[in-house]
Amino acid sequence: MPELTTAFSSCPNDTFIFHAMLHQCTDTGKLRFVPYISDVEELNIKAFSEVFHITKLSFYAYLQLRDRYALLDSGSALGYGCGPMLVAKSPPKFWADAKIAIPGKYTTAHLLLKLWCPEIRHTEAVRFDHILPGIASGKYDAGLIIHEGRFVYPKYDCIKILDLGEWWEAETSLPIPLGCIAIRKDPGTIQHKRAVESALKASVAYAFENPRASEEFVRFHAKELEKTVINDHIRLYVNDFTISLGETGIKAIQTLEEMARCRNIL
Repeated sequence: MPELTTAFSSCPNDTFIFHAMLHQCTDTGKLRFVPYISDVEELNIKAFSEVFHITKLSFYAYLQLRDRYALLDSGSALGYGCGPMLVAKSPPKFWADAKIAIPGKYTTAHLLLKLWCPEIRHTEAVRFDHILPGIASGKYDAGLIIHEGRFVYPKYDCIKILDLGEWWEAETSLPIPLGCIAIRKDPGTIQHKRAVESALKASVAYAFENPRASEEFVRFHAKELEKTVINDHIRLYVNDFTISLGETGIKAIQTLEEMARCRNIL
């Protein structure tokens, strides 16, 4: 039975969709999936060394790794009203001088920030759940929050400066492409692409049909443990695009790439 290392983040949307295929709730055929769970930016970085057979990637990282990884049709995080948010205790006077915490160099959040305001120069990559405490302590002038951060930032006395998802939608009228699941292109791995896609799609479908089945698994890995935060997170990031990208999802990814290339970011 082929074993495929399968890396994804600890965020509720990922643990929710991968639960079934890792716990034999669905038919995975002759494949066995060995999980590795970590912060998405660590997974982005490891992908440049092709550490895992299957991995979660920010779309910014994926666009730089298309020669090594193939996009899977299921498992992506795209949607409306779910973009990264720029928050602070008060708006910086000059963005060019502000010190901004970002959730990773290769995150789509960082790419969107660069698209929105190219003059921003002083960024520091930190783990996503360290950003809000860093703003609260005064270490950073502002921060780019993702995942559960968008639900809890008022607890840190922060205000929303800009929702980059709203900015993206105003610019493109498309869902914002945040993260995807990709499979390595080496011959021994890519031969399983169709079977992996089938297993992942079945896992996502099972998650939708049995939302309570993964509760324990999701809560065990979540950074924010409040049930309402976890449920809101899943509702926001897991949707029809997670089952299949479709034409609209593919167009959103292509648009993100075109904008990045036009601005010489890729």
